[in-house]
Amino acid sequence: MKWITRERPKIDRIACPWLIRRFIDPEAQFYFVPYLQIAQKAQELNAIPFDIPEAEFTHYEDQCTFDYFIKKYELKDPALHILAPIVRGADTDDHSIASQSSGLWAISAGLSFNITDDYELLEKGMLIYDGLYSWAKHLQQEKHTQNPTEKLLLQVFNTYMDQKTGARTKIPAWAKELKDVIQDQIDTNLSLSLKEISEGLNIHPAYVSREFSKYFNNLSFGEYIRKLRIEKAIDLLHTTTRSLSEIAYLTGFSDQSHFTRIFKKYTGKNPSDYKKSLPKGKTDTKS
Repeated sequence: MKWITRERPKIDRIACPWLIRRFIDPEAQFYFVPYLQIAQKAQELNAIPFDIPEAEFTHYEDQCTFDYFIKKYELKDPALHILAPIVRGADTDDHSIASQSSGLWAISAGLSFNITDDYELLEKGMLIYDGLYSWAKHLQQEKHTQNPTEKLLLQVFNTYMDQKTGARTKIPAWAKELKDVIQDQIDTNLSLSLKEISEGLNIHPAYVSREFSKYFNNLSFGEYIRKLRIEKAIDLLHTTTRSLSEIAYLTGFSDQSHFTRIFKKYTGKNPSDYKKSLPKGKTDTKS
């Protein structure tokens, strides 16, 4: 099989070739070309486009191309399903999805900076995903700190710190400011990004991602944003006569089906059923 995608690969465009060669077609060939040349070259080479908007093999809703390959080829290996959210988080800049996503992005960006030849970059990148796969399959329980005494001391220290902070949790200034920024932007910025906000606060996104749940009701950044958007959707259902597709757009969901799935997850009801259950005569015109 031959596959073709955009030049200068970083996350999906290296992760997907790795997945294809390791689990679908070991002899697969890959071509990296400028975006505007993909259609012509695909026809000339009889190659399948991937990770471009108009292709079958691309992003869908909140899933990336790596997710689609796993679904399309019905790959059941549990280690791949551990890798999938790591790749997705790195590829979509939502590092709250998996703690390893920010590291994968940093390594991939650095590798791309150092290597200018896309085919050499692919071969070096394959080693990264070989390593990630081995970790996911065999080494998740391994810790860097192996000395039993050192591990015991760390456990005692962490227990002490948990007890101390549990007695009086002080919310840091950055968390308060972050909450204000999210509240200010949630109505107008439909692509609210943890990376963007963190950089605005001059704090590394990986740190914010790791610490976020401590100060936001044990929710990750993505979960917290979805919760706020569902709350906004409920308010719109109560106060306007907008259609569900309009409400899905106004609350930042990619489409109505995505909105319906998340709404049901948080409320237990489809938005259409929720809307029908509202008392009549209590909604205003579109506002």
